[in-house]
Amino acid sequence: MGDPSVYTPVTKTAKAPVLAGVVGFFENPQSLMEATKKLREANYQSFDAFSPFPIHGLEKAQGLKRSALPFVTMGAGLTGFMCAVLLQGWTSVVSWPLNVGGKPYWSWPAFVPIFFELTVLFAGLATVAGMLIVNGLPNLNKRAFDNNITRDRFALMIDAPKLKTAEELGDMDDDEILKYRTRLAKFKAFEESEAKSFLTNLGAIDVKAVEQRGWFE
Repeated sequence: MGDPSVYTPVTKTAKAPVLAGVVGFFENPQSLMEATKKLREANYQSFDAFSPFPIHGLEKAQGLKRSALPFVTMGAGLTGFMCAVLLQGWTSVVSWPLNVGGKPYWSWPAFVPIFFELTVLFAGLATVAGMLIVNGLPNLNKRAFDNNITRDRFALMIDAPKLKTAEELGDMDDDEILKYRTRLAKFKAFEESEAKSFLTNLGAIDVKAVEQRGWFE
């Protein structure tokens, strides 16, 4: 047995950095737009564009589908409108009808402000909640790779694919492995040095690799 008076501290082994992807910075919106079109044609599995302000047509150049957020807003707005109709109809006609100057119980012109208020309230709250959900916010597991992205930098990032480990492949049957490899074969293979050269050839003025880091790392 060892001497109990001797304390040996236990040190934590640092995790090896995981490559998140390769990012290239561009001088202006025009060069970013042209590079985005060519990057999409290269058929990488995943990439994203970053800009300090909206660029018209960039989402089409990326091949992004239309957001579901307008449908969320419309559905929530109609729900708020129907709630206002039912609330005021029930209280004014069924639950507590009052004769006010001989007016009909269902005096809808007087209810219009409430129709408007509940429609806007439901639509606004649902839009904010939907925006956070669709964008995966708040995201505490991924730190911004460059703080100047929101100020004056334009960037394209080629994401490193998340490949399954040997242990994960060992737990899969032959059909699952075949489907997994078939899906990977549809995209251009990712290799760090090749991705850096590709972004440089697209006109990037600065190219660097990015590691996966959370906000609290």
